[in-house]
Amino acid sequence: MSSAKQPDHPSHRPAARATDDGSAIEDVLAKLRSAGRQRGNIVHWHTIEAREAQYAPFPAKLDLEIVRVLKDKGIGRLYTHQADAIEHSLAGRHVVVVTPTASGKTLCYNIPVLQRILRRPESRALYLFPTKALSHDQYRGLYDLTQALGREIKVYTFDGDTPAAARKSIRAAGQIVVTNPDMLHTGILPNHTRWIKLFENLETVVIDELHQYRGVFGSHVANVIRRLRRICAFYGSHPNFICCSATIANPGDMAERLIEEPVDLIDRNGAPCGRREVIFYNPPVVNRELGIRASSVKEARRMALRFLERDLQTIVFARSRVRVEILTTYLRRAMARIGRDPRRIQGYRGGYLPNERRAIEQGIKSGEILGVVSTNALELGIDIGSLQVAILTGYPGTIASAWQQGGRAGRQRQTAVMIIIANSSPLDQYLMEHPEYFLGASPENGILNPDNVLILAGHLKCAVNELPMPDGERFGPAHPAALLEYLAEQRVVKHSGGQYHWSSDSYPAEEISLRTATAQNFIIHNLSDGGRVLGEMDYESAQELLHPQAIYMHQGTTFHVDQLDWERRKAFVREVKADYYTDAVPKSDLFVLHVDETEVIARPDIAPAFQPGHGTTAKPAPPVAEAFHPLLSRNFGDVRVDITVPKFKKIKFESQESIGYGEIDLPQYELHTQAAWWTLRAETKEWLESRSLDLGAALKGLAWLVGNVASLHVMSDRRDLPCVAMVRSTFDGLPALYLYDRVPGGIGLARRAYGLDRQIFRAARDVAAGCGCREGCPSCVGPVLEMGERARTSALTLLDGILLTAAR
Repeated sequence: MSSAKQPDHPSHRPAARATDDGSAIEDVLAKLRSAGRQRGNIVHWHTIEAREAQYAPFPAKLDLEIVRVLKDKGIGRLYTHQADAIEHSLAGRHVVVVTPTASGKTLCYNIPVLQRILRRPESRALYLFPTKALSHDQYRGLYDLTQALGREIKVYTFDGDTPAAARKSIRAAGQIVVTNPDMLHTGILPNHTRWIKLFENLETVVIDELHQYRGVFGSHVANVIRRLRRICAFYGSHPNFICCSATIANPGDMAERLIEEPVDLIDRNGAPCGRREVIFYNPPVVNRELGIRASSVKEARRMALRFLERDLQTIVFARSRVRVEILTTYLRRAMARIGRDPRRIQGYRGGYLPNERRAIEQGIKSGEILGVVSTNALELGIDIGSLQVAILTGYPGTIASAWQQGGRAGRQRQTAVMIIIANSSPLDQYLMEHPEYFLGASPENGILNPDNVLILAGHLKCAVNELPMPDGERFGPAHPAALLEYLAEQRVVKHSGGQYHWSSDSYPAEEISLRTATAQNFIIHNLSDGGRVLGEMDYESAQELLHPQAIYMHQGTTFHVDQLDWERRKAFVREVKADYYTDAVPKSDLFVLHVDETEVIARPDIAPAFQPGHGTTAKPAPPVAEAFHPLLSRNFGDVRVDITVPKFKKIKFESQESIGYGEIDLPQYELHTQAAWWTLRAETKEWLESRSLDLGAALKGLAWLVGNVASLHVMSDRRDLPCVAMVRSTFDGLPALYLYDRVPGGIGLARRAYGLDRQIFRAARDVAAGCGCREGCPSCVGPVLEMGERARTSALTLLDGILLTAAR
């Protein structure tokens, strides 16, 4: 939606395509409801009825020129949340606006910014969007609005693509600068002496897509905001912040954590919406004995084709870059088989070059592209027109992300369809069993940790490089004296005259990537095209996706990785026709470095029926409540994780058959981070054996379960919070279960899991107890061939004991 259009006004709807009269989508929905194999796998169908708008008058203090322009565009009133946000912002209060996708949030910040510029032309505003694509998209709507005002308001985008010739005039004359946190970090703050007019007159800072600023990215951006406010204070300005977010549990807290100021929460949504059909689809069980379900990727292809063959523009989201490429390949082949142009199906993900991504975005918006398969890269509010169907191949990890992805369909008042296709993971199966968890209020909290030592130290260097830091100055809530002394020992900064000064020849901002805790990306060169740059990949993913002999996929084309130059951060690939893809198998070893917190669980007062050392063939075991309390302690602290990728699997397209293995010889990756862990009593092994159960199987199954379910409660990707089980811990020799942050220094995920452990264990038990398998499967405790025949019963028994102990 452009910044000046309300989504419910008829004059602002795009002309309907020839096939878009509503009958095609109703036809497909009717067939899904009525019969067929797919209907039998729809476990829940929820209709969100169309909602009428709730309006409020324009604020009394709003400039009449702005009111005139809005009325000329058919906006005679504001939605309630828009009016609230504008009034609070113009009163000088920081605000965070939390409403669904396509609810007109852009007016919540555009109007206060324009009001301030009309009242005082010297006023400046800075817009921060998480991606360059979103910055350019929002710029167009803002520019149209300023043109309609008939005033010479200078609006510019400023990012890595901005020509050098234009940068001087933007710095001198730009009243509204639209950029992203990365450019603010590397291009604006370190060069603040060239941006004096901006910083002297900065009255408004807009931070859109606030919910994206969690984890590593959010922890970095919070430090960038610290640096921004520090420079503003130096030039005498104290800007007002306007933040916008999708629905999460703690938007106010997260905004306050990001800007470190009190924030007013605006969450009374007044925008209308069309009818939305939300379908929960669980693929059929293809091997009941092993509990294996049909591939979610294949089911997504089958479901998408129902809509694509009726010319209904569809977006399919996949959890990984590899799945995006596999699905793109499948859909292109399927389109060719039915006589349709396969080029109307495109993939979209990180790693594509900017020009390629822009062309795909434009193709979606124009309708030239009928179907797009994307990672969460298209989850954000980039204007790609009004798609009608959104298919999620696997739960994306958070409720906020799922609604953002589903919201890409039906961005006008038309009927929209959102289909969640589960995979076999415990997390997805939990949601299939408990759709009310998804459809109810969001329970998720966005987590960021700006005081992560590695992240903080990097930005402290940047801050001192930008302005000397006097003794006693704070950088965030903590005093940075100890870190500054360490940097002085490293001869990076120098203490002189009561201040710390930058003393190195390096440019610290260039050494820090906001998107990862480490800064190095790998560049991918295509040897089949003279070594031309094909794409790029982050450091953490390169071991698993760019190792020698890997199959790298790009827009459905397969490439063989001939060489990975680890030192120079380059990969060399050549195009091949491969009927398989590769899947790396990582291995982790964990060592406790320091215990920060521990809670020893006292033994129960009641005498246990089981006594260590007694025979294992005695009478049937009594209920767990009378038998044994296995949990010895809950712990939190610092750990080291040694990660290697020793081998990879080759997996055939379509059949998913494993056709071989290969060896990988790459350097070990050493990770220092934070972990939560739960230690079991030494007698637990004998207690389980007395019931003909197995401790190793119980712990492996529990790690599979908890590793999946924990991410649901701490709002993280499954891969960001791995779970490791040890029958004999390297720390104290006792059985233990570890959850660790896969980010150097930790960003608060393990800390959050430590505080939510009872809730996580209860959800894990619900998954295991509710599964229909006999001995274990990927949907509960993991594949039975990998975990053992007694894994499910062993894990359930151990969980019951842990929950009983933890409840005391």
